[in-house]
Amino acid sequence: MAVDAETFEILIDTVRRFVRERLVPAEKAVEEADEVPADIVQEMKDLGLFGLSIPDEYGGIGLSMSQECRVAFEIGQTALAFRSVFGTNVGIGSQGILMDGTEAQKRLYLPRVATGELIMSFALTEPDAGSDSAAVKTRGERDGDDYILNGTKRFITNAPRAGAFTLMARTDGPGAGGISAFIVPAGLPGLTLGKPDKKMGQRGTKTCDVILENVRVPAANVIGGAPGQGFKTAMKVLDRGRLHISAVACGMAQRILDESVRYAKERKQFGKRIGEFQLIQAMLADSQAELYAGWSMAQDCAERFDAKAPDQSDPDVSMRASCCKLFCTEMVGRVADRGVQVHGGSGYITEFPVERFYRDVRLLRLYEGTTQIQQIIIGRELVGRN
Repeated sequence: MAVDAETFEILIDTVRRFVRERLVPAEKAVEEADEVPADIVQEMKDLGLFGLSIPDEYGGIGLSMSQECRVAFEIGQTALAFRSVFGTNVGIGSQGILMDGTEAQKRLYLPRVATGELIMSFALTEPDAGSDSAAVKTRGERDGDDYILNGTKRFITNAPRAGAFTLMARTDGPGAGGISAFIVPAGLPGLTLGKPDKKMGQRGTKTCDVILENVRVPAANVIGGAPGQGFKTAMKVLDRGRLHISAVACGMAQRILDESVRYAKERKQFGKRIGEFQLIQAMLADSQAELYAGWSMAQDCAERFDAKAPDQSDPDVSMRASCCKLFCTEMVGRVADRGVQVHGGSGYITEFPVERFYRDVRLLRLYEGTTQIQQIIIGRELVGRN
């Protein structure tokens, strides 16, 4: 699944100009209002951003993983709130349906997801199940042709905007094998939302609890029609999501580095521009080297992802995706820290973008699997090899 090179270059150039001319100028307004303007959301829909990873047969653009990473790199060069508007639609919100859903489920949901008519959200995390995602407690009890869902999901991105959730619930015994993936429309009786979370950064993104009290969902809404496969679906979806986040992290690092270089060329101390001082150059050089390494990793792994069967997992690719997620999200944290340092006192003031990016990037090391979870995945794969 990929678009031809000429079409893709037109798309990436359009996205690049959209970021520079439309999104970057709106960053401060989003930070202050804690909301992405509706007209910008509509422009994102018109550009096709909600359907980047959905095949054209279901109304999307149908980018390969490599192509999606290049788009994510460009989107990463502005406030993360903009990406969050469509990020779950192209990633963990819809990919479970695309990878493991029945043909009827794909036809029913994916075309509306691709246009942005339907916002999908991914509901896995719970108050007592974060990194230990196999410990899901939300229950799905079979009742005739339906399942009745009870439980609470926590920190669910885009929940206030969502029209439906890809939601994990326990339908059988303990462990990963007892978890099923459901498509749960947001308007069902018994499904309510908690109050919006107040976060350290990423203002304009929307997260909250999703509370299920005797929510009746048709058995036909089990993804793939087979209960007990939800954990496997979630893990396959997360491979793609981790590569997407890695590319976003690299895009953010590029923006922070650009801002830092610009400031170093303009700011003067001791009678000359601070960019002429070797210790400032050293910080910039370290950031450039780490960015180059992270972006090279992400592109290499994306190509490996594209080379495997689309609906199959590959332990080696999963391990490398975890390597990317670990390195790139930790890397951008270091780049952001250096960016503040290069700016000096100005880096701690909201007038300069690096202050916001410093707060925003911290979350990247937590969602889609913490750094420590990535270390466990990588380590287990290495010691488990013959």
